[in-house]
Amino acid sequence: MSTSSSPRLLSLVRSSVLALAPLALSAMAAEVTLAAEVTPSPATTLAPESAFEDSPKAVIDEAWQIINQEYVDASFNQLDWQVIRQDLLGRDYASPDAAYSALRAAMRQLNDPYTRFLAPAEYAELTDQTSGETSGIGVRLERNNQTGAMVVVGVAPGSPAEQAGLVVGDRILLVDGQSVERMPPEGVLQQLRGDEGSQITLTVSRNSGAPRTLILTRTLIDLPTVEYAQKTVGGRPIGYIRLIEFNAQAAPQMSAAIKALVDAGVEGFILDLRGNPGGLLMSSIDISRMWLQHGAIVSTLDRDGNDDAISANRTALTQMPLTVLVDGRSASSSEILTGALQDNNRATVVGAPTYGKALVQSLHGLSDGSGITVTVAHYYTPDGTDISRRGIIPDVAVDLDDRQRRELFSNPALLGTDADVQYLRAAEVLEETILANQGVPTSGASRLVRVPQTE
Repeated sequence: MSTSSSPRLLSLVRSSVLALAPLALSAMAAEVTLAAEVTPSPATTLAPESAFEDSPKAVIDEAWQIINQEYVDASFNQLDWQVIRQDLLGRDYASPDAAYSALRAAMRQLNDPYTRFLAPAEYAELTDQTSGETSGIGVRLERNNQTGAMVVVGVAPGSPAEQAGLVVGDRILLVDGQSVERMPPEGVLQQLRGDEGSQITLTVSRNSGAPRTLILTRTLIDLPTVEYAQKTVGGRPIGYIRLIEFNAQAAPQMSAAIKALVDAGVEGFILDLRGNPGGLLMSSIDISRMWLQHGAIVSTLDRDGNDDAISANRTALTQMPLTVLVDGRSASSSEILTGALQDNNRATVVGAPTYGKALVQSLHGLSDGSGITVTVAHYYTPDGTDISRRGIIPDVAVDLDDRQRRELFSNPALLGTDADVQYLRAAEVLEETILANQGVPTSGASRLVRVPQTE
């Protein structure tokens, strides 16, 4: 595999390439390329594109052309892609929704859950999330699996939610008078979004107290994706950083977190990627370079057999000992970062095997506001490992049973605390690494110690 960043690959990752798992595709995408131009296929024998103007067929043909030009499998899962086009454009559609349904059915024949059509609302939500900013009130929500309540699990500093007094643990009962009891968290968040300057009315409760009504004004908000805190292990200060997703704000937020904790005098870091479904490919590369001084980060292989790699560029912000926490919901960009750190012996990986998604997608907006994600490449870790379906295997295995997992992730405030057994084991491993680097004998297995890189 090549060890330098080729112009072709750099062009790809700078055009909003995503890496996400199906569990996140409803809220984001996977490595994605936005708003690419579409040119007519020279093989077509049907009516020219002008014949489809102001017709649902125009969007179908846009999507077909993109897949025809970019899809990673040149055989299209043994389909005759030209016949698929003729069939789609030979039909009459009573509405855009009817055309969308036909396009979805055609794309399902590729047998690729990551190559998918996004209706306008889905595409808008995805681009909001990958951009890392949206017009809303500044909260993150989760459904409590035990009580069924819609609970605030994050409040953006300076946001309308914070200014109105909302705190983590508050329950959202009504949005503009509509009950959220049967809504998924994504549906509630969609209700909370709206035009900048518009108002929204919430009914909330705290600690099972009486409901109260709040009127908030939406504003443009950077979505918080990095949470960090100084912790202590064995009397030593360490930095705990949780990365929620790889959106466009993740790299600057990660940089700020690392610098703040270094300035605070920490002696090592725990990077928590549990539950992180992925996001922008370039974000995973930028963040890898903050931890990794030199070495390969990721390699990709496209349908034409082009094999390219991106490497660290000697811009690491710290070389202090590092432990990475992962689980079965750590996917795509999370796996790119974890693989780069593990294969270069930069970090010890603790937790459960990751999701196992080794594909790269591009995201394209279509002319009517809808969009598609298209798988454009396979990726490999620096050691050339294909993690498809097997994931990354931790150096130190610490799994949770269903009860532990439910209790921990239904209350994110428990993450990174004494109630979090995976975090506690990661802290032990980090302490062993710190002591080993200082020449202090430890009882831990020396093979797990990752020595900070030097020039």
